[in-house]
Amino acid sequence: MARLGKQGVFIVSAVLIAAIVAIGAIFPTRFGDIANTALSATTHYFGWFYLISVFGFVTFLVVLAFSKYGKIRLGPQDSKPTYGFFSWVSMLLAAGFGVGLVFYGMAEPMTHYLNPPFGDVQGGTPEAARYAIQYSFFNWGIHQWAAFSVVGLIIAYYQFRKGQAGMVSNVLSTVTAKRPKLRRLGPVLDIFAVVATVMGVATSIGLAVLQINGGLHAVFGVDEGMTWQFIIMGAMFVCYMISATSGLDKGIKNLSNLNLIICFALMFYVLLTGPTVQILETITLGIGDYLQNFIGMSLRMSPYNGSDWAAGWTIFYWAWVIAWSPFVGTFVARISRGRTIKQYVFGVLVVPPLLACLWIGVFGGAAIQMELHSDAGLAQATADNITSALFRMFDLMPFSNVLSVVALCLIFIFLVTSADSATYIVSQMTDNGSLNPPLLKRVIWGVLIAAICLTLLSAGGESGLKGLQSAAVLSALPFTFILYGMISVMIKELRSDRKAMLTALYRRHSETPVGADAFEAEELVDEDRYRRAPDVKNRRINPR
Repeated sequence: MARLGKQGVFIVSAVLIAAIVAIGAIFPTRFGDIANTALSATTHYFGWFYLISVFGFVTFLVVLAFSKYGKIRLGPQDSKPTYGFFSWVSMLLAAGFGVGLVFYGMAEPMTHYLNPPFGDVQGGTPEAARYAIQYSFFNWGIHQWAAFSVVGLIIAYYQFRKGQAGMVSNVLSTVTAKRPKLRRLGPVLDIFAVVATVMGVATSIGLAVLQINGGLHAVFGVDEGMTWQFIIMGAMFVCYMISATSGLDKGIKNLSNLNLIICFALMFYVLLTGPTVQILETITLGIGDYLQNFIGMSLRMSPYNGSDWAAGWTIFYWAWVIAWSPFVGTFVARISRGRTIKQYVFGVLVVPPLLACLWIGVFGGAAIQMELHSDAGLAQATADNITSALFRMFDLMPFSNVLSVVALCLIFIFLVTSADSATYIVSQMTDNGSLNPPLLKRVIWGVLIAAICLTLLSAGGESGLKGLQSAAVLSALPFTFILYGMISVMIKELRSDRKAMLTALYRRHSETPVGADAFEAEELVDEDRYRRAPDVKNRRINPR
């Protein structure tokens, strides 16, 4: 880091991103073709590796939560969570799902209904409907949060427990410090994380701008083109800059809380005015199918029939979340101070996926029921234009215009929240992990991200954005190996931390100090309970 100077990561990252975007803008078609070809080759040759890795991340997190380390806090052992549960979950959803769930919550089940996963059943049938919900739950469920959770847990542990900057390079510093030739990799890792994050965020924002334009066209008949895309981008830029100047505790927190309230209101309205009983049965059956086939879906590929469904959906999703994990993970870490590892794992791995399944169950379930029983034309509408399919479903419900306006507001607020959190985290990454990066740096990154979106939209439209998205997803392969290194370092640190903590606790309450291995973690991690025990100094402890 010192070799690059204090602002080295910021300068080099900005230059690299500008170069990539310039290439994408000047040669949008060629850039997209090369990036897509490289991505297809990667998912073809390493799809099995992504499936095993993400399933391994889920297993690691669950085992860690139930282990003797589950009571260790992400911060001092007596610390309390910085944010309440509702605000915490709201910000998790804003950073991790954002606008994607609003659009794909209805559109993905309908897509799988027409073209079932792996071609196992015939499309457009009740069997295909059941399969569509099952795999939609899977794609948006626990696995999607696994990579986010791993990065967030490790960054939060180092940032709040160890008092170090929340940077990927700091986590791996114990490895690079012992190998002089690897010390130069520290800034490279941080630059790599920043570039992947900015490209991913810019792509998502740009595609969401196109989706909002499609929604406005479907509801109000406005033109789909650069004029309205510039207007949408400009309005969003002003809003997320205002939010950015308000800080994390006001801007992002308040917008995220508002988002979650609107989400629940919209979801309950569709549940109550739609085929309520059938929707509830769809959710119940979908969760049962998801849990029953959890391991099989986690590792399923097609080595015998040559189906490319997994590469186009599940493997792409897993690569995308790994590529996004530096951003989302760092943000999740920032808002998770004071929670125990067990609270963190179950909060992040259970609550957002459960809410995602409820959303998909309500919107996807309602759309499939309409399609099965009244031939509503939603399947064809989804195939024709995925950006306006949700609004086509609203047309079939009471107060459709109000619903559409509320959905557009929800999408817009999600976009502002995602952009705000992205500029905050990228600024943190390029300011040596500062918990409060300077406002100027946040403004600079906000301007750069907006400029990237507008440049690619004007040069290549959706194809330019897709090319940048493919380039961002390509970073998932090397970062997966980095994640393995971070997990290895984390395990060693947890062992050392627990031993030191328990030894200190015992010495504080016993006349005869002994090693940490002389007692069970459950007896001493809760210091208050141990201190209140009347016979603590006379208690005989059997060594393991």
